[in-house]
Amino acid sequence: MLQTRRFLLAGGAALFSGAYALDAMARPRHHGAAAKGAIPAAAQPAVPGADTPATTPVGPVDTQARWACILDYNSGATLLEKNADERMPPSSLTKMMTAYVTFGMLKSGRLKLDQMLPVSERAWRMQGSRMFVPLGQSVSVQDLIQGMVIQSGNDACIVIAEGVSGSEEQFVALMNDTATKLGLTNSHFMNATGWPAENHYMSARDVAYLALRLIHDFPEYYHFFSEKEFLFNKIRQENRNSLVVKGLADGLKTGHTDAGGFGLCASSEREGRRVVLAVNGLPSSAARGREAERLMGWAFANFETAQIVSKGDVLEQAPVWMGVTQTVPLVAAQDFKILLPHGWRNGTHLALDYNGPIIAPVQAGQVVGQLTVSLPGGRQASIPVQAGQSVPALSFLGRAARRLHL
Repeated sequence: MLQTRRFLLAGGAALFSGAYALDAMARPRHHGAAAKGAIPAAAQPAVPGADTPATTPVGPVDTQARWACILDYNSGATLLEKNADERMPPSSLTKMMTAYVTFGMLKSGRLKLDQMLPVSERAWRMQGSRMFVPLGQSVSVQDLIQGMVIQSGNDACIVIAEGVSGSEEQFVALMNDTATKLGLTNSHFMNATGWPAENHYMSARDVAYLALRLIHDFPEYYHFFSEKEFLFNKIRQENRNSLVVKGLADGLKTGHTDAGGFGLCASSEREGRRVVLAVNGLPSSAARGREAERLMGWAFANFETAQIVSKGDVLEQAPVWMGVTQTVPLVAAQDFKILLPHGWRNGTHLALDYNGPIIAPVQAGQVVGQLTVSLPGGRQASIPVQAGQSVPALSFLGRAARRLHL
């Protein structure tokens, strides 16, 4: 047998393969700097390092954010990062994890949207942003979710936490257990609200990845993040996420503390592509809105998804040894898409590898090789290649005749 390689085309300097769906995408990366201790409540000023550019596959990009991460939804690839694995005060971005745990309870049947949860004095007295839950009364889970994700209600988080687990402390244990299961090793929670506390932190990459999981794991509840306003207790409050209000994103959350500055996580889908953005450490709510809008536009403008081959495309006619036909079509076993920067289509190398000739009998669908795309920095991605049809082996007389012919 000979190893056969065919170079099929030169495409573009691809970032990664879209053949790997969300379930198979890499967990958030964590580097040495990420092992540093948690940021205390009285952390550094909000915007040190604002003059340091973010890293991207197309070169450095300036951003005023101290922490930033942009991910492609379909593949989980990083499009932009700045201090993305550094632990930071997440403020109300924490409520995304509170929502994740709550949605999990709904999906498992342990909670129902119309279920009523009692308002404790602790929840009623909670400071910061509130939905203004009434003391001594009960509020539906649906209203509490809307109050939490639209109005950023700290009081709503406490009602949910106490209603689900009996206490906020027990609910926080669920949050940390869930973070571990999701691979968020740069996240640790001390409360359900994001209220400043020692040892309460997330990284920008963890925030962005958690957003991916919210969208993927709970599509039936994701719509709560896209609602532009919510009326409760005769008080109407607008969604604090300016990108949602403007129709530029369909979720997710904002946050602010003195230690962490102003932060925002948003996701948007345009022309079949979804992007998730997380920024934090901005000096004002106006600045976080402007910067998030600018970076979201940059992510869509600078990258494109290229369909290299489609499932079933014939890549080559491969020789067959002692088959009733002397060749068999080799076909792509699945769609092969890559995300690449605009204008980078002349650098990627695509190659077909298989052992040839292929020995008969050959079954349709039999994996006989792989199609490989070379990625920047020596990385590669590949998909299986299959036989496009069955090729029975020659009979004894047929093999003898073939040998005589040869």
